[in-house]
Amino acid sequence: MTAEIIDGKGFALGLRERIAAQVAHFHEAAGRPPGLAVVLVGEDPASAVYVRNKHRATIAAGMGSFEHKLPADTSQDDLLALIDTLNADDRVDGILVQLPLPDHIDERVVTTRIDPDKDVDGFHPVNAGRLATGLYGFVPCTPYGCLMLLKDQLGDLTGLDAVVIGRSNIVGKPMAQLLLKESCTVTVAHSKTRDLSSVVKRADIVVAAVGMAELVKGDWIKPGATVIDVGINREAPAIEGSNGRLVGDVDFAGAMQVAGAITPVPGGVGPMTIACLLRNTLISAHRRAKVPYDKDAL
Repeated sequence: MTAEIIDGKGFALGLRERIAAQVAHFHEAAGRPPGLAVVLVGEDPASAVYVRNKHRATIAAGMGSFEHKLPADTSQDDLLALIDTLNADDRVDGILVQLPLPDHIDERVVTTRIDPDKDVDGFHPVNAGRLATGLYGFVPCTPYGCLMLLKDQLGDLTGLDAVVIGRSNIVGKPMAQLLLKESCTVTVAHSKTRDLSSVVKRADIVVAAVGMAELVKGDWIKPGATVIDVGINREAPAIEGSNGRLVGDVDFAGAMQVAGAITPVPGGVGPMTIACLLRNTLISAHRRAKVPYDKDAL
């Protein structure tokens, strides 16, 4: 058996095209485009790349992009004051503060300062509570993107045995909640789970989001299972001065021989994260402006 490659990049492109069409309709109805504000504190290279990619995707979708790049020594009070300003700005439908923040700033304080109805990252405790209790709220973009890929691949997920490896607030916990909502039987595992291989072997769905390069071996995978690899890890370069290759949390070559379908790294889950961020921003704009939208298109 050779697994089918799940084309997250292609799926995300289609979603972004549908979002752009909906943005045009919203702009006509509301007299303004949906607006996304992104705040970057400091000059972390990876964060700078993410912010740049988000800006380009926002503009390409026809949305308003409000970038705020602050120096690394920005005080917590000054950052919170900016968030208050964005909360009150009617042009802004979504607010994203790029993580990680400098050590002197408490991420929890910053996250909870964002208006939950503009929290398009889905990190606010109110939105986490809404997800846990089955109410409407914004869901973190990466796990929602994973769910979209799973439903596109498998259709109805009812009754499937799912294992989520990782327990972060950003991916693992919301992923488990989303799969429970789809009536899966869900196990949350992690790096300290005893006999992790046996836990994984019984799963119809494996979502690996633990941040450990190639932790999940091919012979752990149940034949025919669907594997979503959220991890992105850079290996040490074989040649000094070169960039090491990117690998996921799953041994891709080994899993390819057993799984029914698998996401590659890169090109699998990653593109879905930005597409779902745009989706959340568009939905926020419609809700705030009380403009109806085509839910089936999103």
